[in-house]
Amino acid sequence: MPLGFTISPASDVPIFRQIMHQIQRAVAARSVRVGEQLPAVRTLAEALVINPNTVARAYQELIREGLLESRSGRGVFVAERRQVFSEAEQERRLRHLAEQLCHEAALLGTPWGEVSALLEKTWKQLQRTPAATA
Repeated sequence: MPLGFTISPASDVPIFRQIMHQIQRAVAARSVRVGEQLPAVRTLAEALVINPNTVARAYQELIREGLLESRSGRGVFVAERRQVFSEAEQERRLRHLAEQLCHEAALLGTPWGEVSALLEKTWKQLQRTPAATA
């Protein structure tokens, strides 16, 4: 599965989180699909020239969140979508992201109409992204 990871060691975001975010985006955009196998920990670590524990940590966090699943002796796969978080936790997580977006837009002086239009455009693009083919 070619994910095309880009890791920035100079970033304030820890490398394991960078990996997590890129996998989350790939699943959301359907460039990887349910049941698809992720690269082995060692394979991805070697490709990114990072410690295998960093990749393992990213995978474990995403397994804990329910996005990935580990199949004994076979590897790590994209899991079936299921509700892992309570509605309250989902709202808390989305509220946090919405606050970040609104603060950034306010700092940039972006009018709400532009923010709203950008969100709608991004959402529609995400919904139109064709599922990956086998």
